[in-house]
Amino acid sequence: MGTVIDRLEIVHGRWRSRHSALHLAVAAAKSCLEGAGRSANDLDLLVNTGLYRDRNLGEPALAAMIQEDIGAHPEDPHTDSHGTFSFDVANGTCGMLTGLQIVDGFLRSHAIQCALVVASDADPGHGMSEHFPFSATGGAVLCSWSGGGYGLGPVTWVNEPDDGESFRATVAQGDNRNVLHISQSDALDERYASAAAAAVTSCLARASRTLEEVDTIVAAPARPGYRAALATRLGVPETRISVAEDVRMHTAALVGALGHGHHRMAAGTRTLLVAAAAGVTAGAALYEEPPVPDTVRRTS
Repeated sequence: MGTVIDRLEIVHGRWRSRHSALHLAVAAAKSCLEGAGRSANDLDLLVNTGLYRDRNLGEPALAAMIQEDIGAHPEDPHTDSHGTFSFDVANGTCGMLTGLQIVDGFLRSHAIQCALVVASDADPGHGMSEHFPFSATGGAVLCSWSGGGYGLGPVTWVNEPDDGESFRATVAQGDNRNVLHISQSDALDERYASAAAAAVTSCLARASRTLEEVDTIVAAPARPGYRAALATRLGVPETRISVAEDVRMHTAALVGALGHGHHRMAAGTRTLLVAAAAGVTAGAALYEEPPVPDTVRRTS
């Protein structure tokens, strides 16, 4: 353990940003950095885990565009100077947990000191999707390294392949443009819950912990059916599992479940993070809240 969350932020799409995942990610990133008292140039690493974006854009990497728009060393790297490395990761509603795992590897190696994971989704634009089911939302998580055994533990992954039967998103030509098509089965929530419960079981066994030793469970996506099925499989009350208030959030759902703004809880609070996505893929990790730094305590 050692990777800690310094700040969380969620932004919701408005009229001008409801078709721009880029604008949502940039707004979440800027607000997160400002709330943490950080400059964009403090970032060593920026990971974008959003999936549905403007005009179904595939290239270039959206992370590079986000980096430029927030002003995180947008110029070419200079010899022997600090810069910001950015890239995209695609893993659906598991993307944010994947991003945190990647950031943890960089921080653990001490190659970086400060990282930002962002996620956003938006309807690609008029005529570029059919019945887009997700809310226009952006989320950001600012991370750093802290000793003392607190922070993010190892992430455990479980795969239960279903050849895309539960959930499938494809982009195909239609009316001389790329059109996004999304389909899902009635069994999606149960399939997600099955993989997520297996990931939780494996994660807790690896950490030599039980559910009774976990203070709170935070899950994504926020689908009511998934939450209920996961609670049943874990043998806990549904109310014990926290999810985002907006059930239609997608890649930013884990951020929404963790909370908005200054999220800090009492030192030692143990949170179980669990996410499930298409594939079916699910991941789980324990997060132990660090003590509040003196600088934060004095200003809050």
